[in-house]
Amino acid sequence: MSEVDHNVEVWKVKKLIKSLEAARGNGTSMISLILPPKEQIALVNKKLADEYGAASNIKSRVNRLSVLSAITSAQQKLKLYNKIPNNGLFIYCGTAMTEDGKEKKLNIDFEPFKPVNTFLYMCDNKFHTEPLAELLESDAKFGFIIMDGNGALFGTLAGNTREVLHKMQVDLPKKHGRGGQSALRFARLREEKRHNYVRKVAELAVQFFVTNDKVNVTGIVMAGSADFKTELAQSDMFDQRLQAKVVNIVDVSYGGENGFNQAIELSAEMLANVKFIQEKKLINKFFDEISLDSGKYCFGIEDTLKGLDLGAVETLIVWENLDIQRYVLKNPATGDDSIVKYLKPAQEQDRDQFTQDGQDLEVLDKMPVLEWFAEHYKDFGAQLEFVTNRSQEGSQFVRGFGGIGGLLRYKVDFNTLNAYDEEDEFLSDEDDL
Repeated sequence: MSEVDHNVEVWKVKKLIKSLEAARGNGTSMISLILPPKEQIALVNKKLADEYGAASNIKSRVNRLSVLSAITSAQQKLKLYNKIPNNGLFIYCGTAMTEDGKEKKLNIDFEPFKPVNTFLYMCDNKFHTEPLAELLESDAKFGFIIMDGNGALFGTLAGNTREVLHKMQVDLPKKHGRGGQSALRFARLREEKRHNYVRKVAELAVQFFVTNDKVNVTGIVMAGSADFKTELAQSDMFDQRLQAKVVNIVDVSYGGENGFNQAIELSAEMLANVKFIQEKKLINKFFDEISLDSGKYCFGIEDTLKGLDLGAVETLIVWENLDIQRYVLKNPATGDDSIVKYLKPAQEQDRDQFTQDGQDLEVLDKMPVLEWFAEHYKDFGAQLEFVTNRSQEGSQFVRGFGGIGGLLRYKVDFNTLNAYDEEDEFLSDEDDL
């Protein structure tokens, strides 16, 4: 799964957790069933059948019927699977109470985007989402390059697990005070050996941190007690794909494994905020395009959608809590069922949005625009990035640009496009006359 796909899946799980946690049932009528990949469906079915028998003895008639209904729904969901999917299976079934006091049945089943190791069966007045939340815990892997005058170490850190990939020793000539005619030759030999050492480390970095032409770590930390690390980071010999992934350069007192441990400690806060830093970089890139007036940017729902239709949007940037609904409407009088509107909460209260030439429009479909983007961004050849408003840049993007925008592949003049659209509308009105 690519990083973009992973981010979209994470957003979907966050949204699902939010909606599941908000649901409350009457009595113990909410079933949370979580099955790891190797679980036997026959054994789970037997457990549900036993639970059904036990639930038949619940004294409260309303509660008994709700629980039996939820267990039956879970059994029906299980029948859809011949075996548990590779990453496991989540099933949530129950009857939740809506805000206006009505009952609403919820039946959800899905395979998570990464393996789940927990078995859980709970019958409660709420859904249990703790195992879902665990899926969101970052399992990002970071690469470390520790360089000094004695050698280099390559390692990785994923969660609390660190691994040394490779160690190399090097014997570099030291500076000395020998003068005479040989001084320049000694200096030249010393520079040549340093250069070869940096080149060798750059080659090994590609060997360890690039797989199938893709960088296999989320970020790279470079550390050392001399200026080798800076020399490598700025060198043309260092692969550009890896250069772009450097998140921190730190000074450590030691080389080797002690230096590795020290580099992890010094970078701890930075690594915890990598997603935060990537988000700031992305939004700053968007702001840079605006300040350069390059025309390779768009913002606002209308221009962004036009950019997507043109196939011009390379990166679609949206606030993860963007509150806009996508409506597909039909005019019963003309039979036109291709009316699409993107409405904010205040606009949804405006009756004029749902009428055309005095005719009430029929709602064919309604869904949050974020969900629609998550399902269709690949159709437009774009990458989808969700951002928060927790950083200063993110907050400015939400308040100043409506929480939606994009970086374009090429320059697009939206003012001219909008003028053409208005002209076309005017001409079509004239034709009707």
